[in-house]
Amino acid sequence: MSTRACLTAISLLSALLLVGGCDASGPNHGRDGGGGSGGSGGGSGGPPKIPGCVGSCVVKTDCPAAMGPTTVTGTVTIPAGTLPLYNAKVYIPTGDAIPDPPPSGASCDRCDAFNETFSTTTDINGQFTLSNIPSGQNVPLIIRVGKWRRVITIPTVAECATTALDPTQTRLPRNQSEGNIPRIALSTGSADALECILRKDKLGLDDSEFTPESGTGRVNLYAGANGANKYVATLNGGANFTAAQKVPAASWWDDPANWNKYDIVLLSCEGAQHMEVKSATALQNLEAYIGAGGRVFASHWHNGWIANAMPPQLIQTVATFPNSGNLGSITAKINTGFTKGAALADWLILPAVWGAGAPPPRGDLPVDGAKNTVGTIDAALTQRWVDTDKMVPQYFSFNAPIGATADAQCGQMVFTDLHVSSGTGGDSSSAGTPFPNGCTATSLSPQEKALIFLLFDLTNCLTPPIG
Repeated sequence: MSTRACLTAISLLSALLLVGGCDASGPNHGRDGGGGSGGSGGGSGGPPKIPGCVGSCVVKTDCPAAMGPTTVTGTVTIPAGTLPLYNAKVYIPTGDAIPDPPPSGASCDRCDAFNETFSTTTDINGQFTLSNIPSGQNVPLIIRVGKWRRVITIPTVAECATTALDPTQTRLPRNQSEGNIPRIALSTGSADALECILRKDKLGLDDSEFTPESGTGRVNLYAGANGANKYVATLNGGANFTAAQKVPAASWWDDPANWNKYDIVLLSCEGAQHMEVKSATALQNLEAYIGAGGRVFASHWHNGWIANAMPPQLIQTVATFPNSGNLGSITAKINTGFTKGAALADWLILPAVWGAGAPPPRGDLPVDGAKNTVGTIDAALTQRWVDTDKMVPQYFSFNAPIGATADAQCGQMVFTDLHVSSGTGGDSSSAGTPFPNGCTATSLSPQEKALIFLLFDLTNCLTPPIG
């Protein structure tokens, strides 16, 4: 089924379900949705059922003014618990049971398909206030950023009072026992170390979640290219990564089924484009993957996936890459001219994000290892996030299917023209160093913090139009 046909079917199904009201068999039953704000629910079938709730489990609409409405507050953070998360969805599910976690693989995850009765989103401080909600005991609460999901149970939500949640309850999961983590394919490279930024000392994932393709971890590591030979890499313990690219045999990327079982694909810089190990079929598969709802983050020389695509592929119209310069250490400029760019600029200078010392002026981003391969980007297809001080793009994103109307787009790709792990005090990715031995830095540089912001935005449901 095409993306447009799929969305039409979803819209028709939603319309049919809404006819049935908001009782336990209505549109919220047995699924994970999103959007909207807190309310009393109800309808002809009465108030929504809250799965597992004991007590009144309904909204009290006549709370005394001095007490205020029934409310839950908290702060959502990355798995490490160190950085607040912007635009996370927080909601109380309705229906007979907690909805299942979202399935893995490319899918159309759009914010306008989210329709929960009791829901809100976090601000740049990661804080949320969910008001006019049911009171009771054992009230479920779901925190979700795309396919990141954590379900907690609030022992007591007091009527006409505010219940403040402990921050340890409201961070995203560090491992699968705590909640759902997107399934991530990460291709390593000798020129950058994207794999290190996901670990416990940075974004916060436990090392048990990093495995080869055959393992059970949610981050599967693949060996990227390094010159004419595959970039051989292993886990500390001896397990070899699957080779993402092989010469001259067909690469892992040549099979679309390999792409489609992942929610996110991260491509760490290999030191050159190395198109000798990226076939035309692989390039077509990337575009098809993001068109089906997949998410891709590409670092520096992975511009080759865009620059070397051929018509009728539309991805080759997104940007041009005529340059190959090193800019070194610069002060990049965040594009504050759209909602999420302004949020990134405000978020980066928060004390909880910047840390000790005076932050830079709003909109400035200190960058080490800046590059200059981008020439132009198509303003109609892309969103600029960060530019160099000479207004050369360092981060940009685009939605897919490329060129489709905003209401028919499901996937996204982010490209950065810098080495995200530069300047952090030692992170490296080399053929002779088993993962995670090359991950020696324990703090995040400003550009890594910006990357984490962009990774969670990339992961999140798609909001049309871009920005």
